[in-house]
Amino acid sequence: MSEVQQNAPNTETQRDGPRDSIYIGKKPLMAYVTSTLIQLANQPTVTIKARGLSIGRAVDVSQIILKRMENAGYTIGDVRIGSETLQAEDGRTRNVSTIEIEVKKA
Repeated sequence: MSEVQQNAPNTETQRDGPRDSIYIGKKPLMAYVTSTLIQLANQPTVTIKARGLSIGRAVDVSQIILKRMENAGYTIGDVRIGSETLQAEDGRTRNVSTIEIEVKKA
């Protein structure tokens, strides 16, 4: 086994914990809405997380859950914004905006 493989984290154990975060990427919008609603059925609070160009999609997901599921009684909790410093492929560092939107059962 190479040294990189030995030091790699065990992704199986990381996924076994509570899944209270939804990371927004490039999938269709309703896939994230469905995922969030499934998690809200099992947990009182779910955090929608995104960074960069996916921030708008994260806001859309939270608003669809609020507006279309009015009878279910979901509310928005804390909204946290920030930035992360990332290493670009050309070696330069750059800042990327982040957002975390907490959706709660009422």
